[in-house]
Amino acid sequence: MKKNETCVVTIEDMGVNGEGIGKVDGYTLFIKDAIIGDVVEAKLMKGKKNYGYARLVKIIESSKDRVEPQCKYARKCGGCQIQEMSYEKQLVFKVGKVRENLLRIGGFDENLLDLVMEPVKGMKTPFYYRNKAQFPVGYRKIEDPKNPNKKTQGAEPITGFYAGRTHDIIANTDCALGVPVNEKILNEVLTYMKENKVKAYDETTGKGLVRHILIRFGFTTKEIMVCLIINGHELLHQDKLVEKLVKIDGMTSISISSNIRKTNVIMGDTYETIWGQAYITDYIGDIRYQISPLSFFQVNPVQTEVLYKKAMEYAGLTGNEVVWDLYCGIGTISLFLAQNANHVYGVEIVPQAIEDAKNNAKINGINNAEFFVGKAEEILPAYYQDYAQEHPGEQAHADVIVVDPPRKGCDETLLNTMIQMAPEKIVYVSCDSATLARDLKILCDNGYQLKACTPVDQFPMTVHVETVCLLSKK
Repeated sequence: MKKNETCVVTIEDMGVNGEGIGKVDGYTLFIKDAIIGDVVEAKLMKGKKNYGYARLVKIIESSKDRVEPQCKYARKCGGCQIQEMSYEKQLVFKVGKVRENLLRIGGFDENLLDLVMEPVKGMKTPFYYRNKAQFPVGYRKIEDPKNPNKKTQGAEPITGFYAGRTHDIIANTDCALGVPVNEKILNEVLTYMKENKVKAYDETTGKGLVRHILIRFGFTTKEIMVCLIINGHELLHQDKLVEKLVKIDGMTSISISSNIRKTNVIMGDTYETIWGQAYITDYIGDIRYQISPLSFFQVNPVQTEVLYKKAMEYAGLTGNEVVWDLYCGIGTISLFLAQNANHVYGVEIVPQAIEDAKNNAKINGINNAEFFVGKAEEILPAYYQDYAQEHPGEQAHADVIVVDPPRKGCDETLLNTMIQMAPEKIVYVSCDSATLARDLKILCDNGYQLKACTPVDQFPMTVHVETVCLLSKK
């Protein structure tokens, strides 16, 4: 096939990023926004020797699993990749993604997976689940009357989300994944900007003031936080903004965060509270957490509780165990586990997160959790070595090790130390089933066996899936 050539394709499979996969005369095409069962017309945009990437031109015959997206911007926006697929089929797709990675990368036997894989934990209502959203701010583009193919920057500030693989903002204040109150907050901020001639940030020139709007919402407490990330150190006419926002029920914290760098990183290093508290509170299960603008906190509290309960079930704690929680963040899993453990040690590289973890332990009256700042792949091996020096003839001990690493998975040094410490159980919580499968293969080649595995849908309408696995010492 040649670039810009069109063809009719039947979609027979889905890629890991949610793109439809079909073949034309043996040539494989990846087509965004197409799903299994669709018959589509597609245009080749980029061709390789054995495969190519095509753009969906039109749907000739719809799949039985195709639905009308709840958001009219779903196809343009980069936030939802599979909103046009029925939720039941989304769950099937995600289970298949986890299983395929465990088979292909992990090398696990198909019969074993039939035994250990538990049903996926989906959501009853797979919309409006995010307790945090960060909205870029810019200007609406308008058509150039002299050149219809060219758009220029208008004067009206907008907020929304970036179109897929771009930094072009799609104006939208009503995201179907965020909480409904977001729309009211965003409209108040935009009105404040227009009325007070507060400029939006321009990535190209580095000028303008308001870069992003961060909103957090407590699902249990109904407390609301708004933080404006600004290209400066002072928000113009901030009293006018406060005056508007405090009228919204639940408003608890209003702050600004200065970020004057040319960077894709959203938040600045610090923040300043301009009204109310410096934090909001919320719960996962019975544990209460204080959440600041800079805190890491799971964005789907409903499914986080489901995930943590499954991790707790797999850990099988009786009250006598020593537990290590690696990549612990603000102590969300650590404090959950501490309710049923003898002692929990949490490790996290971000100092602010560890301060939050210690504070969260304090406000919950939990005194059997201890937290360390540093890389898990450095802290645990150092502890293991120091213990051996201080206790000759003895070995550092853990009954259960829980890991919840970033997408890149666990460092090899960390995996080796876990193997040396030989806990009875390892509970692995993963946000990337490919690196999960890679790490499980190493652990299972060194004395462990996969006993249970549950996919949990933390992010409906997207291709992402969380997985929690139980490994037991052979």
